[in-house]
Order: sequence, then structure tokens, then C-alpha cells
Amino acid sequence: MNGMKKLNSFSFYILAVIVLWLKTLVIYFFEFDLRTSTFLETFLILVNPLGSIGLFLGISLFFPKKVRKTAFMVLYILLTGLLYGNILYYRFYIDFITVPVLFQFQNVGGLSQSTLELINWTDPLLFIDIAILAWLLVKRVDKGLPLTIIKRTSMICSSIALIILVILSGFIENPQLFKKSYDRENLVKTLGSFNYHIYDILFNSKMSVQRAFADSTDVDDVTKYINKLNSNAPPSSMSGLAKGKNVILISLESTQQLVINRKINGEEITPFLNLILKDSLYFPNFYHQTAQGKTSDAEFMIDNGLYPLSGGSVFVRRPRNDFYALPEILKEDGYYSAVFHSNDETFWNRENMYETMGYDQFFSKKYYHVSEENSVNYGLKDIPFFEQSIPYLKDLPQPFYAKFLTLTNHFPFLLEPEDQFLKDDEENPDLVHRYFRTVRYEDEAIKRFFTLLKKNGLYDNSIIILYGDHYGISKSYHKELEQVLDKEITPNEQIDLQKVPFIIHIPGEKGKIIKTIGGQTDIRQTILDLLGIHPEKPVIDFGHSLISKKPKDLVVFRDGSFVTKKYTFTENACYNKLTGVKVKMSKCTPYFDRVQNELNFSDNVIFGDLLRFNDEKMAE
Repeated sequence: MNGMKKLNSFSFYILAVIVLWLKTLVIYFFEFDLRTSTFLETFLILVNPLGSIGLFLGISLFFPKKVRKTAFMVLYILLTGLLYGNILYYRFYIDFITVPVLFQFQNVGGLSQSTLELINWTDPLLFIDIAILAWLLVKRVDKGLPLTIIKRTSMICSSIALIILVILSGFIENPQLFKKSYDRENLVKTLGSFNYHIYDILFNSKMSVQRAFADSTDVDDVTKYINKLNSNAPPSSMSGLAKGKNVILISLESTQQLVINRKINGEEITPFLNLILKDSLYFPNFYHQTAQGKTSDAEFMIDNGLYPLSGGSVFVRRPRNDFYALPEILKEDGYYSAVFHSNDETFWNRENMYETMGYDQFFSKKYYHVSEENSVNYGLKDIPFFEQSIPYLKDLPQPFYAKFLTLTNHFPFLLEPEDQFLKDDEENPDLVHRYFRTVRYEDEAIKRFFTLLKKNGLYDNSIIILYGDHYGISKSYHKELEQVLDKEITPNEQIDLQKVPFIIHIPGEKGKIIKTIGGQTDIRQTILDLLGIHPEKPVIDFGHSLISKKPKDLVVFRDGSFVTKKYTFTENACYNKLTGVKVKMSKCTPYFDRVQNELNFSDNVIFGDLLRFNDEKMAE
């Protein structure tokens, strides 16, 4: 070993760039599952890491010689750490880290059981190169990485030129690249993981100052679009059906439509939900539309009728905006509003956001008796949660709007043996079967809650609305899920799996299956329609009443995917929604402008805080 020739500084730099480039490509194809369909896309995905890797590692060469080696390795480790952070995030969320996500890191619980579940035994292999390069740098490379200023400058300039080439090629491949900032997978495929993060920082810096430049005229374009969208909508025969009743809204944590009416080893996963479907309004074609804010995104959409942000959560990023939320609208008709959630009040910044949206009371963890025995994951188990909530609910002024957020059916789906109502044969169940067990527990908790509502005289004068907040089984676990479904999960099927339960139970009313497509942005309008309530102020709302005689014709997802009655658009391809067969893009293109307009208009409302001009518009 002592006879080995030393590497010169330039050779070591090239070696480090190549190693990190190859590692990035392995991650692209085997962790992020990035796919290409054209020659230019393939060229971009192969080349785009090189420029940014060369640039960042090259910057370290301009440090003083005493710390140059240390700076080089620190930057190399940081780049690897950024890749690995994206791997862990992608494994569950099928998405890439954004700047806002870093500022809300406390919401992932640090190194919790959820995070540990995402770590694979092969992950340490991603860090072997760091040890090897560090050894080479100490033992086999000239002290201080001595390179002439000309060589160092040429490295930086070459890297910048390569980055510019990638960006220009990206524009040729996709002229709308930066107009669709919500399509992060396309940004990573085109710009590369590291360049994407630079873009993300610049984009979020721009959005952070948008409010300062907004004025009341910015509302006009959004209002015109909303008015056109809702024109010629005939009133529903069910309008006012629940007038004056209490509204009880139950968020079913991580609950997907696939569990409804499904059996495992002959046992129903959701026997109680299956039972009440017969006496409820049931929407089998209803989708979650959440993004990185997950449960908080669902809450935001339901109360505001706006889309979530593409990065981070509105609850964290814009908690002091002016909103015209559902609690405020219902208050105009005499409703009292409250939220019940047995987690910390600071989680997702709820204590501040609920105040902003007009809630009168937030029953957070401090209102509950939480012990090691009656809690799991992020808080109180669902059955004791409902049992301890009833005394508070009974004391609310009526009519009330009460929102309940369940917790037990949360990744990684842990449950004590005494709480398992689904007696499947799996001794060491995989995540999918653990999921079915926690859904079954959740179903039993809902049954218990209905019993308590009846026992305490709250059932007959209330409408009870249940909705799934977001998916539970991510794309990373589709191999296990395919065995249960007994079919391949294609891109079209993946969108179909984004369906979540939406059930409206009105005691004394007949059940009905409503097959129109819909999403979480539509819940607010549907509730107001059932209550027969018309807001006093101008409303900016991208939702649509799902009991309207005019069926919903488009459901938009935050990444730019969408579904219509007949078609699904996802991963830059158009599918027949019923058969799953890929069809001509011309079937989907008529919806492209509308999808982009809705997402952009919604972002403008949030980032520009445009609803603060509501009173000004009313005075005109």
C-alpha cells in the first residue's frame, strides 16, 4: 500500500465528481423511479447532476489551503445527506423535500418510529464512498489540494456552463417548465436534484414577498374565473336538507376508499362504515387532494375551498392571512365552532391557524387524559379520544360545527394486541396488513362514537360527515398491496387509489349513492348547500357542491395530475379512467389550461393574501 502513487488534486476532484454523479444516477433510477420517454429526457437525466456536483465541490477548492480538504469533504457529505433526506421523504410521500418542509420538520416527529420504518438495510451502502474518499484525501492526495487558480476557475466555469446547457435543453423539452413549479418530479428529471433545490429556494423567496406587491385588482381575475366556473348551476333538490342541524365532521386518518366493503380472510375491514353507507349520502368517486401538508392540507381545503400549496403547509406558511373560512361563514348563521384533536396544539401550527380561521374552541392534548396505555403513535387512541370528547361536545352551544381528527390509523400503523378487532392469520404482518388492522380499529371507534352521540341526545339533530384525509399506503408499498388487490398498480390505478371515503350521514334521511367525481375542495360547498347557507361576503372557492344537479367534471391534484369522468392524466400520459388503457393526449389537453389556472389562482390568493381585500370589495 505504501508503494501506491499519490493522486494529484485534479484527479481526486474528478474522481469525487464521478463517484457522486454515479451515486446520484443510481438513486434517480432505483429510489426515485424516474422514467424517461424521449432521447432529450434521457440525456438530461444522465447529465443534470454533473454541473451542480462539479460546482459545489469546486467551490470548496477556493477555501484557504488549511481548511480546503475539510471544506471539500463537508460539502460532499452535505450533498450526500441531501440525497438521503430526499430518499427517506420520497419513500413515503413520493415527493421531494422543499424549503417549507425543512421549516416544519418538527411535524415529522424527528427520528420517530415512522422515520425508522423508512430506513432500509442497504442504506449504509450509500455512505461507503464517503469513507473511501476521506481515506484517499488524508493518505493519498497532496496536502491542501493545491490547484492553480486557472484550474479552479476553469472547473467552476465548466460546471456553470453545463448547468446552463441543462436549463436551456430543459426549456426545449418543456417550455412550461417553470410555470409548473408544482410538478417537482418533472423539475428533478429536467434540472437534477441539486439544481431543483436551488430553484426551490429562489421560488419560495419570490413567493414570500408576493403579499407586499398585491392589491385589490389582483382579486378581479380570480373572481371572474370563479363566477364563470359556477354559472348556470341549478339548485339541488337536497339544498337545505340539513338546515339548522349540528355539523360533526370526522377526519379518518390515512383512510383510503379501497378498505370500504373489502374483506381480509372473510372479515370486513370496515363493518360499521359499510353498514351506515345504506343510510347515508355516499360518494364512491371522491379523491383526496393533499400535498406536503397532508392532514393540515385536507383541513385547509375543507374550510376554505382553496388548493393546498405545492410546498409545505398553509398552516405553517400563511397562518396570519385573512381567510373567509367555514367557521366564520357558519358563525353568520349562529353556529359555534370547535376542533377536537388529542395531539399537541402546536403540531402543524394548529393553535394559530384555527384562530385565524375563526374557530371558537380548540380541544387539544391538554384537555385529554393521555397515558402510555391509552396512546399510540402521535396521541390518544381513537376510542378513548371519542369517549373523552363527548362531555366537551355536550357542553357546546348549539347549533355547532365540530371537527374531530382521529390518529390511530397513522403510519407506521402500530396497534396493541388488545386493540386488534381484525383477527387475520398474519403473525408478522407487513405494513399493508398492519394498515388493515388499524383501519379496523378506527371503524370500531367510529361505531363507539355513534353510540355515544345517540346516548347523549346529540345524534338526531346532527349531520355526521366522514372523510379520508389522505392516502395511507404509499407507492413504496405497492408490491405488498398488489398481492392483496391481485392486480398490477399502473399509473392510472395509482390515481384511483387516491380515492378516500366521503360519507354524509343525516339521521332520518334515506341513503343515496352519488357517483359524481369530487375532491376535498368540494366539501365546503357541499356542506353549505345541505345547510342552505349563503355567505354574506364574496367567496373565492374552487369547490363545487357535490349534491348539485350540475355534476363536477374535473378533480385537480396539486402536482398537476387530474381526473375527469372519463380520463386520467398523470405522469405526462392520458388514460381511459375505466379501462386503464393509454389514449391520445388530445383527450386530456382541453383541461390543461383550466388545471394550471386553478392552481395558480389559488396560489395567488394565498401568497398575495388577497382575501384581505374582501371588505374593500364589498364597500365598492
